[in-house]
Amino acid sequence: MERTIFHVDVNSAFLSWEAVYRMKHLGGRLDLRTVSSAVGGDVTRRHGIILAKSIPARACGIKTGETVFSALKKCPELVLVPPNYNLYQRSSDALIRLLKEYTPLVEQYSIDEAYMDMTESTALFGPPEVAAETIRERILQELGFTVNIGVAQNKLLAKMASDFKKPNRVHTLWKEQIPVKMWPLPVSELFFIGRATYRKLKGIGITTIGELAQSDPDILRRHLGKQGEVIWGFANGVDLSAVEAEAPPNKGYGNSTTVAFDVCDAETAKLVLLSLAETLGARLRKDGVKIGVVAVGIRDYLFEYHSHQISLETPTNITRELYEAACRAFDEAWDKTPVRHLGIHTSHVSSEESRQIGLFDRMDYEKLERMDKAVDEIRRRFGNDAVKRAAFLPEHPEGAAVHDHMGGGIAREKRTVDYSRQEVF
Repeated sequence: MERTIFHVDVNSAFLSWEAVYRMKHLGGRLDLRTVSSAVGGDVTRRHGIILAKSIPARACGIKTGETVFSALKKCPELVLVPPNYNLYQRSSDALIRLLKEYTPLVEQYSIDEAYMDMTESTALFGPPEVAAETIRERILQELGFTVNIGVAQNKLLAKMASDFKKPNRVHTLWKEQIPVKMWPLPVSELFFIGRATYRKLKGIGITTIGELAQSDPDILRRHLGKQGEVIWGFANGVDLSAVEAEAPPNKGYGNSTTVAFDVCDAETAKLVLLSLAETLGARLRKDGVKIGVVAVGIRDYLFEYHSHQISLETPTNITRELYEAACRAFDEAWDKTPVRHLGIHTSHVSSEESRQIGLFDRMDYEKLERMDKAVDEIRRRFGNDAVKRAAFLPEHPEGAAVHDHMGGGIAREKRTVDYSRQEVF
């Protein structure tokens, strides 16, 4: 049986979810989607970039990822609202629940995208285009936001189709439609082609997806290696990947943060690393895994990036061990250039339960494991701020600078919004 795959993509997700919440729950009358508006981070904390923008804002030349300062220069009347990731996660969860009413095979690709394998569901919900229109309309009526749905025989083509004309549309891209609908598009719009690959393709005279599809795979292989074969297959609509309802196990865990000021001393940098290790250790323990390699990534104030890794003798998820390994990696990597961004990245994930005791171990690892688990439980029941290390207390000289004792991931100020302090139009 020929597969039927849907790709569901929320239109201007963060902005749409914010607009719906303000109108349905806060009594707002202005639909942010109809004016030049954007969701933007806090400039004072170096998170001042555009996270999502409305279609009118896009018409002003505003792009996702550019600075708020740059966006306001292009559009002085731009309506800016702060991010609220708790709201976004609830909205995303509601979307996934609705999609699972049509098929159990739903793969969440990102917070605002999902694949659906509808192959076995056509008998229940009708032809693919009809089922897609039904889903699109239900999302609009019940959840209040719009989506694009791409319909095709595989995930690649479904994703390409959902990127066609927006918003609130259903598009098909069946294999027989590829020459008409996909091949005339610029090659940069093909999935898996980044800036570097685009430059290489342009250098050998390939500018459209059709030209790529009709190229000699051997020539592509010589210029791009294995990737050349992959993108040649994509240009011809070849994709055998399945919709995975369950996410595969993590091959590595990471955590990073942009600091609100340039870090010029090792003590402050290591306090940032401690806050990252706190969050990372809790995630590892929650998933019941340990890691064998710890790497630290450093981006300085000149935006130069470098990293260094440490291999552990025994896999661990103990916060103290993660922190100490990160500090060693940092000391070996840092050249004293002021730092603006720090990250801890791990690999060699395992689910080992027991620990190999070393003959010369002086650390009571069992005690540290019990302590970490106790702290995790207290934070689960009473919130992350119920227990924090003394180094992060306001009275501590370094703690006053690095205020968040569990850093990284989504910044605290982005997780929720105090709407009593917001002007809701």
